[in-house]
Amino acid sequence: MNRIFLFIGALSACIAVGLGAFGAHGLRGRLEADMLAVFETGVRYQMYHALALVALGLARRPEPGRLAAAAGGLFVAGSLCFSGSLYLIALAGARGIGLVTPAGGLMLLAGWLVLALATLKPVPAAPPPGG
Repeated sequence: MNRIFLFIGALSACIAVGLGAFGAHGLRGRLEADMLAVFETGVRYQMYHALALVALGLARRPEPGRLAAAAGGLFVAGSLCFSGSLYLIALAGARGIGLVTPAGGLMLLAGWLVLALATLKPVPAAPPPGG
């Protein structure tokens, strides 16, 4: 699971950098300022959560606990819904996508809460050497 989070996080960060550059160079002057700000918000939150996934992937535990894995899943789903819907709103004027953006935001919030709860669970002790 750690490798999956690391892979998804690194890929998402790469996409966020590319979209950020596209927004800064390809969309400036083509989008209204408010829609460019919406696009940039999507990029910013995608990067935050890509870095959170990378951190989960680099955690020292061989496998994340159930709560940490749930947090990672919420980060992935939340990023897709939140940032993805903002990209659609900015680029396609898809204002009628309903509750996708706030639902994605709630998933991101839930991911952070679940990750906080995961830190309260004790780390299993390492087996004794040679045992």
